[in-house]
Amino acid sequence: MIQRVYIDTSVVGGYFDKEFAASTVPFFENVKNGKWIILVSDQLNNELENAPTHVKDLLKTIPTDYIEYVKMTPDAEFLANAYIAAKVVGQTSLTDCQHIAIATICKADVLVSWNFKHIVNLDRIKGYNGINLLHKYNTIEIRTPKEIMSYENI
Repeated sequence: MIQRVYIDTSVVGGYFDKEFAASTVPFFENVKNGKWIILVSDQLNNELENAPTHVKDLLKTIPTDYIEYVKMTPDAEFLANAYIAAKVVGQTSLTDCQHIAIATICKADVLVSWNFKHIVNLDRIKGYNGINLLHKYNTIEIRTPKEIMSYENI
């Protein structure tokens, strides 16, 4: 079964960043080759509106069979606000919380991000998943693109 991988904006930007490209470019190649389906939210599309054209156009290179579009729902909005209320992160990180909530509600197999401060952070992940469980949602795996790459040939 093909895994459904929610991506946030940092992953799209990471494709063009010297620090993250070494793992992000192969990640997107795996998507193009059908290894994963990426979940693209309306939140991600909103954040990309002000990005340079070459960054916005990256998603256009992915075959449509390997993209699933997901939306912010009232349940996701509630869950994002619950993360803030529980002080998992501060109010200024609402957008990050929305990504996590959408991925949770859509039952993504994993959320990938390069945001180490607010998302891919062990204490934060425990907080997000604690709130998920408190509100009867599944926990969410949160990793970097590098962490989900296959190392079968090593």
